[in-house]
Parts: sequence; C-alpha cells; structure tokens
Amino acid sequence: SLLLLIACGRTTTIHPNRKDIVETVYASGMVMADSEYTIYALNPGIVVKKLVKEGDIVQRGQLLYIINNTAPAARLDAANESYKKARENLSSRSRILNDLKLSMQNAAIKFSNDSLQYLRLKNLWEQNIGTKSTLDNAEAQYRTSLNGKKSAKEKYYSTVNDLNISLKNAQSQVAGAQNDLSNYIIRAESNGRIYQMMKEKGEAVKANEALALLGKSGDRLIRLSVDQQDIGLLQAGQQIVLKTDATGDRIFKAEVTRIYPTMNEADQTFRVDAAFTENIAQSYIHTSVEANIIIRKKQQALVIPSGALVSGDSVKVKRSGRVTTIAVKTGIHTLDEIEIINGLDDGSDIVMPSAVK
Repeated sequence: SLLLLIACGRTTTIHPNRKDIVETVYASGMVMADSEYTIYALNPGIVVKKLVKEGDIVQRGQLLYIINNTAPAARLDAANESYKKARENLSSRSRILNDLKLSMQNAAIKFSNDSLQYLRLKNLWEQNIGTKSTLDNAEAQYRTSLNGKKSAKEKYYSTVNDLNISLKNAQSQVAGAQNDLSNYIIRAESNGRIYQMMKEKGEAVKANEALALLGKSGDRLIRLSVDQQDIGLLQAGQQIVLKTDATGDRIFKAEVTRIYPTMNEADQTFRVDAAFTENIAQSYIHTSVEANIIIRKKQQALVIPSGALVSGDSVKVKRSGRVTTIAVKTGIHTLDEIEIINGLDDGSDIVMPSAVK
C-alpha cells in the first residue's frame, strides 16, 4: 500500500501507514556440501590410475587415485627384506646366535674341564704330590677358562640385545616406508560423494596440489559472511530467505545453525552457517548466495519512509498550519521504511524534509 500524500499549498505532507515490516541483515556466501573437504597430494608424481568419477558414492578408505610409486615401493621391499632378516637373526635358525651359543657351550665345557683339573692338582699338592709349577699352570688355565666363559656369555646376550635393536629399527623402517607408499595411494577420508576429480590418468601431480573434492551425499551447508556491524544481531535459529545464482529468482528458506566467533580480518566479516529448512534437493554446490537473515518482524506496524526521519530520532509534522519538529521512538528499520513506536499516530501530518522551505 502507498502512503497518503496531501498537498497543502507549497508543503507536501504524508500520513504514516499500517503494514507488516521485517528487519533483516544482508549476507552473502555460497552453497557447499556438508562436511566438504579437499584431498591434497602429499608427494609429486604421475597419476597412473583414476578409480572413481564425479557423482560416485564412496566409502571411507576407498581408493580414488594411485600415483606413480616405483621408488617408495622399492624402499618398502627393501625395508621388508631387512625386517625379514632381522627376525631370522633372532629366531631358532639364527646362524649368528647359534654360533655364539656353540661358543658359549664350548667355553662352559672347557671351564668345567679346567676347573676339575685345577681342583685335582690342588688336592694332590695339599698331599705333597706334584709340582708347584704344574699347579700354577692349572690355576692360570682355570682362570682363563672362567674369563672365556664369562666373555662368551656376555657376547651372546650383547648380540641378542643388538639384534633386538636392529629388529625394532627394521620395524620402524617398514612402517615409514609403508607410510611413504600410502601417500601415493589416495583414499576417501569419510563416507560421501565425489563432487570433483581434479586430475586425469597420466597427468602430473605436484606436492600439496588439490586432487579431489568430497562431502556428504545429500546434505548442503550454506556458508555466509556477515558484516561485523551486524553480527551482534544474529543468533542460532533465525530464519533466512535467500537466492542462489544457479536458481535465479527462486526463493529458498533456511535458518542460522552456527555463528563463528572469529572475524575474518581481510574483509571484516564473520562466518555464519545455515541449513535449508525445506525438503528441496540442491543439486549444485559452490553457487553464490544472497541472503536476508530475519532479525525481527511485526504485523500492522506504524511505518513512515526512512527519508522522513530527521537526525535519527525526530520527525517534522504540521500542526495548526505550522511545521514543528517532534521526537519519536523508532523500532524496526529497513532500507526504505522505519517503524514508529511512539510519537506519531495514523492521522499525523508528516512533512518531508525536502518539502520544508
């Protein structure tokens, strides 16, 4: 409905109007897949296999790409061989340990024989039988055998310890080589849909280059940017009306689901997430969005044109043939209209500032 215009001589007056009014905050952004994420290459190479296409539904861990991995595969084979050898060196078939066990057994037998010989000669010497030099030689041989036995035992257990360390190192090398190889095998990180595959078979891939865009299959997220001057007016659950570039003038309904507390310093905006409230399939993602977030609304409010307000809190009115300025209390503000809560009524004659001479 139009405000009533009344020409009184050279002064044009208008009356306030009753109508529904809505205060909104403007936001822009884009439609995204819920839980959307991009997979990047960790190492350079050539795509040798592309195993899925756009639109495919994938499961967590499913193969997407295989990148040329000759060098890391060779390193894994070498690491596995080293690990296999390290395990064999600690097994019952270990040539190293079996040789050391045999040396330890021989040392123990020699020590046993030499100790018996020494004790026999010592007992004879105590009976004044034999010579001192023979006993001394037997004692020296006994002590040499004792040291040899200790040395053989220490060498065995030291070698076992060294082989255990070698086994752990080999295990670590296998794990590292497997991790390196896995970087050339590109997998989905969660269940969802493939929205974009950025490389074809035979194409070169650089380290940290994007390979695929994935997200939940049907769910859509609206990511909006709101000016820092308006963010304090927002809260979760507020209704939104929006349009997307892909759907023209069609209006969609949504609601605020999350407000992020950190400002983007580059454009002085805050991120706000929203979700569609209508059960309407959204086929497209990354299409631009223009949205109005509804802050408050009122039915049959008393409104005047925003141009009628003077100094933010006053209105010029005509009373008894004279123009005077009165204070008013305002409510909802839109780009074109302002709600008047107090100070005017339906019959007030408002003088537009441009009409005042």
